[in-house]
Amino acid sequence: MTAETETKSGDEAGPGGVGEVLRVFFRLGCTSFGGPIAHLGYFRAEFVARRRWLDEAHYADLVALCQFLPGPASSQVAVSLGILRAGLAGGVAAWLGFSLPSAIALIAFAAGVGTIGAMHDAAWLAGLRIVAVAVVAQAVSGMARTLCPDRPRATLAVVSAILALAAPGAPGQIGAIALGAVIGWRAFRAPAPAPAGELGITLSRAFAAPALVAFASLLLGLPFLAGESHVLALFAAFYRAGALVFGGGHVVLPLLQAAVVPPGWVDNDAFLAGYGAAQAVPGPLFTFAAYLGAVMRPAPHGWRGGLIALVAIYLPSFLLLIGILPFWDALRRNETVRAALRGVNAAVVGVLLAALYTPVWTSAIAGPRDFALALAAFLALVFWRVPPWLVVFAGALGAAALAVV
Repeated sequence: MTAETETKSGDEAGPGGVGEVLRVFFRLGCTSFGGPIAHLGYFRAEFVARRRWLDEAHYADLVALCQFLPGPASSQVAVSLGILRAGLAGGVAAWLGFSLPSAIALIAFAAGVGTIGAMHDAAWLAGLRIVAVAVVAQAVSGMARTLCPDRPRATLAVVSAILALAAPGAPGQIGAIALGAVIGWRAFRAPAPAPAGELGITLSRAFAAPALVAFASLLLGLPFLAGESHVLALFAAFYRAGALVFGGGHVVLPLLQAAVVPPGWVDNDAFLAGYGAAQAVPGPLFTFAAYLGAVMRPAPHGWRGGLIALVAIYLPSFLLLIGILPFWDALRRNETVRAALRGVNAAVVGVLLAALYTPVWTSAIAGPRDFALALAAFLALVFWRVPPWLVVFAGALGAAALAVV
């Protein structure tokens, strides 16, 4: 893709249609391998660099907000981008497009017609993991140039990366972001221009309070309402997992296992088989819930159980975003909040840098051939501006070809 083509195809800022959002996110849902950190890299390449739905600073603010909230951060960013583009219906379209490909694949696997689990160690899958290294490296380098332009913020990013590596998982990530907020609030209050333009969130504030009340009421009330109803018990278990997990991705697995294995809804072998299959499909790992709902013993199961579990685990994220996004433009224009966000954004770069090492690098790069393929993918993405989806497929084919050499 030439620079001229990139400019023309990316010059799409402003409101759009629900169909456009659904189409773009469905393609991303079919090609976004590599987990939540890689997803943020794909989103940045698609919506900041190529389509220009928003700029780097606005995107970083959305990422920082979604990292703070419980639930799947990459899916929340996707929903936020859909809302930004086409209102609440756009948010639903973004969620459907990004989640349905992997949810359908995992429900099919639960029904016994998929072979994804058997291909867990296939060479092409290793290629997808290798491409994820290049995608995350591109995101880290691009965001660092914009969000860490001076020595204090670059230092904060490195400190945040060290903290995230020292305390793996959600505690380190949330601790690094909280540290960034405190340091930004205290040290980054130098006069600076207000954010250029508004995000353009069209959600009404009238829905914010009811959404937050609904979030808390469902979290507290569903376990009491379930009684003897397996449908309500199923919904309550997956809603609780979506509402209480910070960090998303693999962090939700212990909560889901505790919800479905001890009651006998799903045996541990079936749970682990589905987890293996979930590694081989694109899109968010939270769609693993659809597999569990489909494979469980008590009715409803099959596609109905999968749909119930999928909606339940994502509903908390929708309610939180509806409650917070209408106020986000005003909050991010407050000087105290902006100072904290400068620190948070630098910390987010550090968290991404830590994730670039583990799990992205450590799970993908096993030798010189893997490193060479990752370098080629990075070259294609950064310097030749090849679309990420094309790099994904080329990486899979390249790894499969190297495996037979």
